[in-house]
Amino acid sequence: MSPRNQPGKRALDLPARRARARAVVKILRREFPQARCSLDHRDAFELLVATILSAQCTDARVNLVMPELLRLFPTPADFASAPLAEIEAAIRSTGFYRNKAKSLQGCCRGLVERHAGQVPGTMAQLLALPGIGRKTANVVLGVAFGASDGVVVDTHVGRIAAKLGLTAETDPVKIERDLNACVPRADWIALGHLLIEHGRRTCKARRPDCDACPLYKECEVRA
Repeated sequence: MSPRNQPGKRALDLPARRARARAVVKILRREFPQARCSLDHRDAFELLVATILSAQCTDARVNLVMPELLRLFPTPADFASAPLAEIEAAIRSTGFYRNKAKSLQGCCRGLVERHAGQVPGTMAQLLALPGIGRKTANVVLGVAFGASDGVVVDTHVGRIAAKLGLTAETDPVKIERDLNACVPRADWIALGHLLIEHGRRTCKARRPDCDACPLYKECEVRA
């Protein structure tokens, strides 16, 4: 493995991280002006369901599964009262379907019992729902409500942030904390979308295209 493919070993100091984060956002906004959430949805509830399904699964696969899933279970109440085996069967192709079905049903029961079937708009309320972690909550808050509580950290974001020297952490919550500290709040929502797009198109986990990377000069592990 060449040095440019290895994860970052240390984070820069905070002033340097802030300067680099500003540069990264500027470069990636220019590179991917249309970067956005790629999960198909019409409202906060559909986005919540899709985000739960997206764990360890491609967004493209989730988008294929969602129409039939929502035909079978169009509301939180439908998920809450359905036999768990029926939910499992409908989402089987997304992987880890047993755990995801439990998360979906537990979350929807919480929506029905605590929020009259509506998706709440605060981090604390979302985290109190079964099966919801900070990544899912940040996606919903940022995309559906336009008010993220932090940067969305998925595998692309964590991996690329380490290469850029923006974090030395491996735990998603700690990575988010580092990014929140060095990225202006106004860019929290955009940064997640931008790094995910960059990870899919250019800085791929198995074969990053460093020669075509617009962030090459900002990368701590370049050759």
